[in-house]
Amino acid sequence: MSHAHTRRTVLTSGALLGAGALLGAAAPAGATNTVIAERRLDERLIELTVDSPALGGRSTVALLTPRGWDGRRPGDRWPTLYLLAGGDGDHTTWTSLFKVQELAELRDVLVVMPGMPLFGFWTDWWNQGKGGSPRVRTYFLREVVPLVERHYGAGPNRAAAGESQGGFGALGLAARVTGLFGAVAAFGAPVHPVRHPEMWLSGAKYVGVDGYAIFGDPWKQWKTWIDWDPYHHAAGLRHTPVHLASGDGKPGPLDGEEPDPHIPGTEKWVALADDGVVSVTEAVCGEETRMLADRLTSLGAPVTTHLYHGGHSGTYGYRELRHALPMLTAALRR
Repeated sequence: MSHAHTRRTVLTSGALLGAGALLGAAAPAGATNTVIAERRLDERLIELTVDSPALGGRSTVALLTPRGWDGRRPGDRWPTLYLLAGGDGDHTTWTSLFKVQELAELRDVLVVMPGMPLFGFWTDWWNQGKGGSPRVRTYFLREVVPLVERHYGAGPNRAAAGESQGGFGALGLAARVTGLFGAVAAFGAPVHPVRHPEMWLSGAKYVGVDGYAIFGDPWKQWKTWIDWDPYHHAAGLRHTPVHLASGDGKPGPLDGEEPDPHIPGTEKWVALADDGVVSVTEAVCGEETRMLADRLTSLGAPVTTHLYHGGHSGTYGYRELRHALPMLTAALRR
């Protein structure tokens, strides 16, 4: 496994508005953002630099444009796939590692890939009860989606997918904002983090982030943890096609030779891991994925699950996105 993949192993370990309010013509004061720069990277790829009030600074949103986009007229709209970054916040993974630009199925789809702060968890941070930036979920709902729908041809037919923390974000958004996405997929994601809080707090500390600022203390602010937990909002996904994929933490065909780095604070889960587990982060994600899949099945929700041997390096997202693509594009055609 390369050094970059080792770094991704660590960094990706890791009350909402109704759809009617989200899509309203006016956003609340302080929620709109400004495009500072627009840069064309190649024939299809556009990179926007935005000044985000919700994040308290600048961020980047990449657009993979569909056929006919350059000649668009006012009112032209395309089905839109939102791809949410993992815990490192790096939106370029979708084009550099997962190669979404090679997918013929997305040639007539606008693909929106927003960046995120390091270990941001697609969450409006608790910040010792004070709130404030980074408000990552507000950034997506009140800044990114309105921006691309008003100015860049994004349409109301939406689907979303995410890897690791991006999968957490995609599922949480879909569960809490009815009708936001027609389908959603998550790859190697912490989908029930209140079940293993030490894992995510330790991962945050390892990369220099105060994990307690995100959700609070899980023993004192447990209601906040539950409020953000996709498993506890599974009922909101009963009518949304969901694809869940995760490894079991054991060596798989796409893993390198380097094991996951040891993250201090995760010793309990290392000790409890099954024999042969080399990625305790992915083993925990796999357990949470199975729990959410069982919960959705019990609710009669349209869920498909792919569990496999593999770790948390990020390399499996290339394959798993392609597995989920028929479901995602079917939703975009409705």
